[in-house]
Amino acid sequence: MKHKKYQITCPYCDSPALFRPASMVHGSSVLEKGRYLYICSRWPACDSYVAAHKKGKRPMGTLANKELRHKRMLAHRALEELQQSMHMEKWAVYLWLQGHLHLNEEQAHIGLFSEQMCEQVISLCRQLIRTSTGTTA
Repeated sequence: MKHKKYQITCPYCDSPALFRPASMVHGSSVLEKGRYLYICSRWPACDSYVAAHKKGKRPMGTLANKELRHKRMLAHRALEELQQSMHMEKWAVYLWLQGHLHLNEEQAHIGLFSEQMCEQVISLCRQLIRTSTGTTA
């Protein structure tokens, strides 16, 4: 199946991103079979990349370096913790997030967030969990 070509430029070094198998970065593993990434053409010197959707090969956000990928992972975990502790559906968590960050549906994706936005998500989630459970930690 042919995929649409996405023209992506690395936000760190202005180099073009290349569509490559995830195994190029992560090595060969069962989890990575059939997965693709958009990788900065200067990789590994420039360590930025983003995963591609399996269907349609659209990027799952913007290219991110190691620090931003880590923050995005923590933001996803915070949303999952909120979802579990508040017994919410995933869609409801994202509606809540949209409301608190004044974002529309297209903007409310962790894969588009900066480190600061990720920190804000983590903080908002922790605050709501503390408030709902009555803890002060």
